[in-house]
Amino acid sequence: MKPLKPSHREKKRYLFISGADANQKEIDKAILSFVGILGYAKASPQLIRTVKRKLVLAINRSELDKVRASFLLSGKDIRIEKVSGMINK
Repeated sequence: MKPLKPSHREKKRYLFISGADANQKEIDKAILSFVGILGYAKASPQLIRTVKRKLVLAINRSELDKVRASFLLSGKDIRIEKVSGMINK
């Protein structure tokens, strides 16, 4: 099977998340409660790695504003420290 062309791949943004409530369960719950199941599928969040109480979450580029809003409106202690287009930066 041929790999996808770069123009057909999803463009990802990487969020560096910290906070007392920053875990996979709370992040999923916050996104689902704000954007619903269809918005969750469009955002396609994937936990990449955990580094010293910080998480790296990959999401679809077009849904970045909705994911940020869901963290703000959730009332939990989930903060976005940095947003990057490359995981190494």
